[in-house]
Amino acid sequence: MQDQMKTVARATSVLAQTALWVAGIGLVMMTVFIAAQVFWRYILNDSLPWTEPASVMIMGWFIFLGAAVGIREGYHLSFDILLYVIPERAKLFLHSLSDLVVAGFGCGMVWFGWELAAKTAGNKLPSLGISGAFDFVPIVAGGILVILFSVERVARRAAGLPTARFGETELED
Repeated sequence: MQDQMKTVARATSVLAQTALWVAGIGLVMMTVFIAAQVFWRYILNDSLPWTEPASVMIMGWFIFLGAAVGIREGYHLSFDILLYVIPERAKLFLHSLSDLVVAGFGCGMVWFGWELAAKTAGNKLPSLGISGAFDFVPIVAGGILVILFSVERVARRAAGLPTARFGETELED
């Protein structure tokens, strides 16, 4: 089972790295769009109407993709005071319970993000000329990754492999 889990971990590692690259490129693109808007507005005394909605949409992508990768890498929020005084087996159970709760949150992201996208699919973003559903696609994609990475963490523990925790050294996949 460990060999299979290591194969899955390598695949999700590639997926996480890809998500981080997409998020990073999005952050750079957003910065360029906002800089272009400032230049056009204050230097050329004109305006680019598409930069603000495009930047907000891109911001959704890098926030949700980055958050999902943060879950995989153990950087999500947690209260760990109790974990210092309980046995190792109980720690593993609580970590797995936490990951399952986070996966449930990811399910909510997918469900409600999809509902929002469906409700706004008929609307057209005037400055971009695309469906309003595109504003909510990052929530769905981020939710799918949150579920995937949370389940991976539980499966790693079940296979006897370590999972990343905030402040610990990087794991081998």
